[in-house]
Amino acid sequence: MDFVDKLLQASRKSDSLLCVGLDPDPELMPSGVSVFEFNRAIIEATADMVCAYKPNLAFYEALGAEGIDVLRRTIKHIPADIPVIGDAKRGDIGNTARAYARAMFTDFAFDATTVNPYLGFDSVEPFIQYRDKGVFVLCRTSNPGAADFQSLPCDTESGHRPLFEVVAMKASQWNAHGNVGLVVGATYPEELRLLRQSHPDMPILIPGIGAQGGDLASAVRYGVDTQGQKALISVSRQVLYASAGKDFAQAARQVASELREQINHYRAGR
Repeated sequence: MDFVDKLLQASRKSDSLLCVGLDPDPELMPSGVSVFEFNRAIIEATADMVCAYKPNLAFYEALGAEGIDVLRRTIKHIPADIPVIGDAKRGDIGNTARAYARAMFTDFAFDATTVNPYLGFDSVEPFIQYRDKGVFVLCRTSNPGAADFQSLPCDTESGHRPLFEVVAMKASQWNAHGNVGLVVGATYPEELRLLRQSHPDMPILIPGIGAQGGDLASAVRYGVDTQGQKALISVSRQVLYASAGKDFAQAARQVASELREQINHYRAGR
């Protein structure tokens, strides 16, 4: 089964477009709870509420060798029918990219990953060659500094276009195996609307809801495809740190449930 099929099956089973980011920060976690136990509790509390999980490797790498072990244990604890996206934003020259792709898809066995296209096609191609894996290309990211480069005008055959549009066009051209998607932040709803209209069939990973201030209604309305699918609404801190007490898992479940309900409300009314 390829990534898109697995994503759609998981989304339909849970009736959800919610993707929970598993980004454990010891400074925000309840005291006395290990990182793995925190992740385990979050997964067990929310697994029937999500279409995917998305661990960001930075939070595990920051913990050293122990963190990598926790990441591996976390991946194994996620139910096999739920896609796991390794958020690593890798991007380097061809031979290095091949090593990164092997690490993400063979060693860690992620179902998908995020990649940085700044170095061009040869830096992304090794990931795309894993035909059953998803490759989300950074396009219009959710951070305030995104406009420093992503909004720069570029000359194209059809006139001036901002760089993020050129990236999306290139990603679409690279999508020969149907496994390429886009990362588009909820903090830029008009750009999200434009990109969904231009690329109606590509899955879109949408960060920026919650702590970053993205609007959930716009993210759903502009992010889904014509079937109300192929949008992954990614939320991390809002779910993970819903409570700093012993009830953190129950609180996470409550927030995840509310988010799923809101997402489905906006999906039905689009």
